[in-house]
Amino acid sequence: MLSPRLVLGVFLGLLLVAPLVLPPFYVTLLNYIGLYAMVALGLVLLTGVGGLTSFGQAAFVGLGAYTTGLLTTATDLPGYLSWLAGSPWLALVVGLVFTAVVAIVLGSLTLK
Repeated sequence: MLSPRLVLGVFLGLLLVAPLVLPPFYVTLLNYIGLYAMVALGLVLLTGVGGLTSFGQAAFVGLGAYTTGLLTTATDLPGYLSWLAGSPWLALVVGLVFTAVVAIVLGSLTLK
């Protein structure tokens, strides 16, 4: 019997090696699968585990994706944002933080 930790470790190891041995099409496909899996897990946690109705999950996913995409591809950013241009990792962090801030503001307004 294989332990779940061993299976998870082998799976994560294969994901780390995949970009080195697979063609770009399959790497992009794995990225899409991972992104949609995170969206689906968020919805499952919200509706199934939390028992809540999802009114804005897709909006927050879209806000984070749009912010990350805009910061990654923009070439004419203002001076205070120019250090983000072209870096998908920094843009991802900023997109996550921006989405969290918007969620906190909207949540604090609607939960009062």
